[in-house]
Amino acid sequence: MARKPRVWFPGAMYHITNRGNRRSSIFLDDKDKMKYLELLEETRSAHPYILHAYCLMTNHTHLQLETIETHPKEIMKMLNFRYAIYFNKRHELDGHVFQGRYGSELIDSRKYFLDVSRYIHLNPVEAGLVKNPGDYPWSSYTVYESGQPNTLVTTEKIFSCFDDPKLYREYVRGKIPEVSQR
Repeated sequence: MARKPRVWFPGAMYHITNRGNRRSSIFLDDKDKMKYLELLEETRSAHPYILHAYCLMTNHTHLQLETIETHPKEIMKMLNFRYAIYFNKRHELDGHVFQGRYGSELIDSRKYFLDVSRYIHLNPVEAGLVKNPGDYPWSSYTVYESGQPNTLVTTEKIFSCFDDPKLYREYVRGKIPEVSQR
């Protein structure tokens, strides 16, 4: 049976996930995570996109990605292919790094856009790795918390949903349960 085609149009936003084959680790150390972030940047040079949020966990990744002119399948094909080659070569392994094709959910509302960013940024907290999302170094939350520019992540769209950027941090931590639909 053929797979259902993914919905795509220029400007579409997605929550994209990737899991290690057999739920195994896709990052064995910080060097692997740094390489993945480098490859995100290289991929964006070839296939421009906007990255609103990310989180690299031991055996999976989360990306909140907005397309410009390229279907996400081309973006993910390049990213996953290059990372798998790097990972297998560095760790002297063979075979699949990722389990099946990447997962993607189309983000179709402002509320879902914010919910996805909160979910991504709270992933390390929910996994029990840290108590504060800002303590996890492999997530874009540190960019939102510090306010420092980052070449990988664009914060403007998320911050534009709040009167003050500090309110986003309150939203992530559940101190503001809902955001108005303005």
